Order: sequence, then C-alpha cells, then structure tokens
Amino acid sequence: MAFSAQPHHGTRHPGVPTTAPKPLPVLGRGLVALMAVAAGLSAAGNYFAQPLLDVIEAELHIGVTAAGLIVTAAQGGYALGLILLVPLGDVMERRRLAVGLFGLTAIFLLLTAAAPSGPLLIAGTALTALTSVGAQIVVPFAATLAAPAERGRIVGVVMSGVLLGGLVGRLASGALSELGGWRTAYWMNALLMAGMAVLLHRNLPRLPRAGATTPMRYGGLLRSTLSQLREEPLLRLRSAVAAFSMASYSVQLTALTFLLARPPFGWNAAAIGLFGLLGVIGVVGMNVAARLGDRGRVQLVSGVSAALLTLSWPLLLAGESSPLWLAVGVISLNVAQQAGLNSSQYVIYALRPEARNRINSGFMTLFFLGGAAGAALASVVWSRAGWTGVCVLGGSLAAGSLVLWVWERVRVRTR
Repeated sequence: MAFSAQPHHGTRHPGVPTTAPKPLPVLGRGLVALMAVAAGLSAAGNYFAQPLLDVIEAELHIGVTAAGLIVTAAQGGYALGLILLVPLGDVMERRRLAVGLFGLTAIFLLLTAAAPSGPLLIAGTALTALTSVGAQIVVPFAATLAAPAERGRIVGVVMSGVLLGGLVGRLASGALSELGGWRTAYWMNALLMAGMAVLLHRNLPRLPRAGATTPMRYGGLLRSTLSQLREEPLLRLRSAVAAFSMASYSVQLTALTFLLARPPFGWNAAAIGLFGLLGVIGVVGMNVAARLGDRGRVQLVSGVSAALLTLSWPLLLAGESSPLWLAVGVISLNVAQQAGLNSSQYVIYALRPEARNRINSGFMTLFFLGGAAGAALASVVWSRAGWTGVCVLGGSLAAGSLVLWVWERVRVRTR
C-alpha cells in the first residue's frame, strides 16, 4: 500500500504567472488510511477510562464523582488543546505540528500509566488530551488535500478513524485490564503513538501554510480564531448544534458504564467495553452522511440526525432493564451523533479554506466543551436521580440540538 501523494497536473493558461502556487498533492488511498488510523490512535487514549471507572475507583480509592472527573478531564483537556494548539496549523508547517503533537501524546500517556493517585491520573489524562488534538490537525489536513467533490467522503473516512479509535479504545482498555490491570492500555497506546509519529513524519506531504503570508503572532492567532466565531453566524450555530449533540452523547457514554456495572447487569470492564462496540455502526451513519453531503443533501442529514438523537433517549430509558432496548438506543444514538457531526463539518469546512484550522479549532472546542459538560452533568445526575434522570438530561440536550438546527434554517430562509 503506497502512502505517497502525487501532485495535481494543472493546465497552463496564457498570462498566468509562473510563480503560481504549487498544486496540492492528490490523496491516495494508502495515505487516507494512514491518516484515519493516526486520528483513531490519537483519540483512543481519551476513552480508555470509560469502561474502567469502577476498577480505577476501587484501586485508587476515589469516589464516583472523582471517577467521573477523569472523563471530564479528557474532554476538557481536549477542548483546551483545540483552542490553544489547533490554530497553529494555519501558521506552522502542518506535518511538523502533527508529528510533534503525536510524540508529546506518547510521553503523556506514559505519565498517565504511572499515576499513583486519582489527582495525578486526572492531571495526566488532561495533558494527554491536550496534545491528542493532533487528530484535529490531521482532519483539516485531509480536507485540504481532498478534491472539493469528494471532501465530505474523505473527511468522513478520517473522522471514522476518530470514532473507531474511541470505540476500540474502550474495548481494548476493558480487555487489557483483565489481563494486566487498567494501566496496560495506556502503556501500549504510548508505544503505538510513538510509532505513528514516525510514520506520519515519513509519509505526510509538506504543505505551505494555510493562512496569510504575513507572519502572525500567537496572540493574534488566538484572537483570529475567536473572530471566526464572531464573524461567521453559520459557524456559531453549527458549533452550538454540535455542542448540544456531543453533550447528549457524552451523557450516555459516562452513565452507561455505571448502569452496566450494577444490577441487574453487573458486567465487568471487558463486557462493558465489548458492549460499546455497538457504536461502530455509527461509522455507517457517518459515511452515509458524507456521501449525501457531497450530493447536496447536507441539511436533510442534519435535521434527521438531530431528530433521531432526541428519539434515541426513550429507547435508552426502556433499556434500564432490557439489554435489547439498551442496544437499540445506543446504536440509534451513535448513528445520529456521528451523522450530525459530519454534516456540520461539511458546512463549516466550506466557509474559509485559508482559515480552516482556526474554524475547526473554534468548532471542535465548543463541540468538546459540550462533551465535558455532558460528562460532568451525567455523574451528578446519576448519583441523585439514577438512569431515569440521566435519560431526561440526555434527551433535553438532544432536543436542544434539534431546536438550534431549526432556528438556523429559519434564519437562512428569512434573509
């Protein structure tokens, strides 16, 4: 499988200066696959703790609320990395930035694996998440290399890697904890991330800076990232839709572990991680959404996804005592969330190509802040109102994403 990218062969026209920008390389299948695997490995470490919360709680002697904070630290650290590090992709050579972030993530995974206490584990999780935003350098990298007619599909493939990374990460951490303790997954992922940094260095093409040719200071870069949200109403609305959607999804991810670890289920970490593989069907939803987006049906995908996300929560409520309904609800929720995310990314990546990393930074920061809020709220609501309260919370957040999408459509049509 070849990873190399070949240059476009453009047509010369009279009067066009010979100093025209160098054509972008064309994405080969091997390079797309490498980018998807890299994004998945980078994302995986942020999900290791989810099926292990009960095991970690017992070994490190921390409470349920503190255990839930591990998930919150992963989401919050990722959000911080998105706003502080991802915009650098518009002013730095992107291959170097991606490789550096993958290398740092490997180091922080080692520190997390060696954490002797809850607070240090939370700190290590936050640092790992901070630099694991290398995945969000790879996604707009792929969008830049892709031809416009296939951009939705290419982004869908690479984002499918992110989704599969989370799902396989949860499964692997649960299985490996049965063999060598909860720290094993962190050790192994550190080695894999170091190897991936080498592969990316060897195979990613060098690209010119995406932004302006005038040098920009770091403070100005961050202000410019925020200005994208201020100047682009569609970016603000799509970010809010995605944040509510991710908050709803994160409520399910966090509370599902507590539900399955207790009667009437009483499953161990490996079984909980295996159950989470149901979410792999979300990859199908994301890729169907990507192809529909490339055919001009992105708004249909957005509306159906938000409605399905909301309708998934009554199914999850019925699943409190029924594994079948629980499975149907998890599948429905995953398909809806992933399809909705892809449709929103399709919209925002078309706004300002020269600021694609900054746009992605603002969008994904709000997206994962929504996830962090959902995880924190899920832990509190679970301890006070159980699964019924969790389902009311998740359904309300999902309905919020639907209302925001309807508002966006009304605003567009009344202009």
